Amino acid sequence: MASAENPTLGFPEEAPLLRLLGNGIGVPLREPVRPEGLNSDEVSERVKNGLGNAAAEAPSKSVAEIVRSNTLTRFNFILGVLFVAILTTGVFQDALFGIVAVINSSIGIVQELKTKRTLDRLAVLNAPRARALRDGVVQDIPVEGVVLDDLIVLHSGDQVSADGIVSQSEGLQIDESLLSGESQPMEKHSGEPVLSGSFVVAGTGRYQVTAVGHNSYARGLARQARQFAVTPSELMRGINQILRYVTWALPVVAVLLLVSQFRSGGLERASVAGVVAALVGMVPQGLVLLTSIAFGVAVLKLARKKVIVRELAAVEGLARVDVVCFDKTGTLTDGSINFEELLAEAPDLDIEAALRALCNQEAPNATLAALASRFTPSDAWQRVGSVAFSSATKWSAATFAGHGTWILGAPEVVLEDYLPVLARAQERAGRGLRVLALGYSSEVLPANRALPVGIRPAALLVFGEKLRPQAAQTLDYFVRQGVSIKVISGDSPSTVETLALKVGALAPGERALDAGTLPEELGALSEVLESYKVFGRVTPLQKQAMVKALQAKGHVVAMTGDGVNDTLALKVADIGVAMGSGSAATKAVAQLVLLDSDFAALPAVVAEGRRVVANIERVANLFVTKTVWAALLAILAGTLQIAYPLLPRHLTVIDALTIGIPSFFLALQPNSRRYRPGLVKRVLRFSAPVGSVVTVAASVTYLWARSNADSIVEQRTVVTLVILMVGLAVLVVAAAPLNWWKIALVALMAGGFLALFPSPSIRNFYGLSLPRTGLGVVLGVGVVAMVITAAISVLLKSSPGGLSQQSRG
Repeated sequence: MASAENPTLGFPEEAPLLRLLGNGIGVPLREPVRPEGLNSDEVSERVKNGLGNAAAEAPSKSVAEIVRSNTLTRFNFILGVLFVAILTTGVFQDALFGIVAVINSSIGIVQELKTKRTLDRLAVLNAPRARALRDGVVQDIPVEGVVLDDLIVLHSGDQVSADGIVSQSEGLQIDESLLSGESQPMEKHSGEPVLSGSFVVAGTGRYQVTAVGHNSYARGLARQARQFAVTPSELMRGINQILRYVTWALPVVAVLLLVSQFRSGGLERASVAGVVAALVGMVPQGLVLLTSIAFGVAVLKLARKKVIVRELAAVEGLARVDVVCFDKTGTLTDGSINFEELLAEAPDLDIEAALRALCNQEAPNATLAALASRFTPSDAWQRVGSVAFSSATKWSAATFAGHGTWILGAPEVVLEDYLPVLARAQERAGRGLRVLALGYSSEVLPANRALPVGIRPAALLVFGEKLRPQAAQTLDYFVRQGVSIKVISGDSPSTVETLALKVGALAPGERALDAGTLPEELGALSEVLESYKVFGRVTPLQKQAMVKALQAKGHVVAMTGDGVNDTLALKVADIGVAMGSGSAATKAVAQLVLLDSDFAALPAVVAEGRRVVANIERVANLFVTKTVWAALLAILAGTLQIAYPLLPRHLTVIDALTIGIPSFFLALQPNSRRYRPGLVKRVLRFSAPVGSVVTVAASVTYLWARSNADSIVEQRTVVTLVILMVGLAVLVVAAAPLNWWKIALVALMAGGFLALFPSPSIRNFYGLSLPRTGLGVVLGVGVVAMVITAAISVLLKSSPGGLSQQSRG
C-alpha cells in the first residue's frame, strides 16, 4: 500500500548515491526495481550468480569445531607429549592414560554431535523469515533466500535481514542499537539506508536490498566482534583459573623431578615412567570434558522441552539469576487480546466508521487485529497522514480526508485533561482489563508527528487478556527459590496490578507503581526497584534503565519478553529470554528462546543450570584433590631424590575408580542446590587439606614399605591401595547425601580394585603385588586418612562459606 507522500515504490529522483551513517558505513543506491518486485527468473539468476543472502552463523557449532574443541586442548597436548615419552620406554601398560584421553575426547565429540543434531532440527522452527515482494505478491521466505534487489516488506517487530534503501515508509522507525549503540529509534524515509541487524519498532515500509550475505554491514561487524556481550560463565572462569594454576605448576615439578633423577643416577626407563606418572597425575584431564558434557546434556534436555539455548553459558547464567523481569503480555497472559466493550463518549461522532478506517492497515498490530474482529476494516475513508504506534509514545493516529484525525492510545496520554473519562478508564483497568482511549481532533497531524491540538474523547475501548494457567505456579517457584520478580509492563498500573494480584506476583495491600514517577538517576531508580515489584506504563528506555539499575545493585538479571518494546532490555540483561511467538528482534538478541512461548518452561531452565553448576563443583573436588596430592608427592620425591611412588598405570586405575567413572554419574544427576559464588575458593578449601592428607598417608606408607624391604612393586601397590582408599572417601563426601545407587557405585569401584588381584596376568599387567607382611599397617594408615578426610568435610560444611551441602539427587 503506497503512502500519500510516496505513491509509487520507486526511489525519489533526488535520492543521493550514498547515505552515510554516523559510523561512516554507507549503503550504495542501485537501480530501482519494478514496483512488483523481482520475478522468479531474476531471483534464480541472482542465486546462480552467488548474489543471495549467505546463511547466517549456524545455530550450533560445526562438526569440525566440535572435533577441534574436544581434541586440540591444552591438556590433550600435554598428555600427548607424555604419551610419546612413555612409549619410548617400551612399556605399553604405562601408556594407558593416552587411550583414556582418546576415549574421553570421543565421548565429548559424540555427546556434542547428538546435541548439535537436536538443536539444528529445532532451529529450523525458529529460523528467521523475511517478506519479499516478488511477481507482485508478498512471499514469506527464509532470510537466506533474500537476493540482491529484492523488495522486502517490513512490519513492526521485524529484523532487517539485509542492507538496503527505503522505497516506501509509513511511519517506519528503525532501532539500530545493536549496530551503533544508539538506543533512540530513527525514522526512515524514502531514499534513506537501512542496515541488516537493525529492527523495526514502529510503522511499516519496504526497501530494496543493496547488499547481501557477507557484504552486509551486520555480517561484517560480526566478523570483527559482536556488539553485545557473550554470556559470562562463572563456572568456566573458575575452572580455567584452576587449570592455570596447574599449568604453572607443571614445568616447575617437571624440572624438579628431572634434576632429581639426574643427580640420583640419570634418566633410566623406570625413572622416565615415574616422571611421566607425576605429571600425568597433576593433569585434571576430564574436568573440562565433563563440564562440556554437562552443559551439552542440559542443552539437549532443554531442547526436548522446546527451549533453544543460543549460548551454553546461558544455562549456567539463569542458575545465577536472582531477579527475573518480565512483561505482563506473553508471560502472565498468553498474549491473545479480545475486544470486550466500547464505551462511547461522543454520540455525535461516527466512532464505528473511524474504527473500521483505523483497522484498514497492511500489517495491523495485535490491538488493531482484535478490533478488526469486531469492526470490519474499510477503505471508505481516505487516509492522508498517519503516525504508527510506538511503545515510547503509547499512541498512534491517522488523519482522514474530511473526517479529521483519530488518535488511539493510553487514556492518560491521549485524554490527560478529561478526568471523568480517565476515572471510567481506571475503573475498568482495576478489573484487570486493558483500556485504550479513542480521541478525535478536527486538526491534521502536525509535521513533527506530535499529538494534534484540540483532542476530545470519542470512546473508551476495553480489551480482555487471558491469564496463563501456570503463571501463578511459575511465579511461586521463583519466590520459593529466592528469586525476586519484577513485572514491568506498558499497560495501565491498575490493569497490571489486578493481574499481578491474581497470580500472586503482588501480596494483598501491595501496589503497582506508575513508571511516569520513576527517577532517571540510576542510583535513585535502583532504590525504588528494591521497594516495588510491579510497574505500569513503562517505556522501552525505562525497561532498559530498570535492568541496568538492578545490575548496578549487584543483581544478576534475567529479562523475558516477546515484543519489540522489550528488545533493549533483553539486550542489556544478563540473560535474555524471548518467546518463540515474539518478534524477530527479541529472538535475535536473546540467549534463550522458548519455542512454545510458555513462561512455565523457565523453572526447568533454572533447574538445569543449578544442576550443572552444583554437580560440576562435586566432580571438581575429585579432580583437584588428585591434582594436589599428585603435585605434592612429586615435590616430595624430587626433594628427597627418590623414585616417584606410582607408575602411570597405577594412576590410570586410581583415576578410573575414584574419579573418572564416578564423576560421569555424579555430573549428570539431579541437583537443586542454589547457586553460590566462590567455586574456586570452596574447591581449593576442600582439595588442599584433603590432598595433603592423601600425600602424608601415601608418603608414610611408601617410606614404611621401603624400610620393610618390600620390593618396588609391593611399595607401589600399597601406595596405590592407600590412595584408592582415601579417594573412595573423597568420593563418598562428593556424592553425599548418599542413597542406594551411590552406595552401590562406591562399592562397585572398591570391588573393581579388588578384582585386579585374583588373576596373575592382570596383576602383572598393572604391576600390583601385595606384601606378605604388614598389610594391616597399610590398611590402618588408609583408615586413619579416611577418618581425617571425613572430619575435614564435616568441619567445612559447618563453617561459613565452606563446603557446599549437596541437594538430594
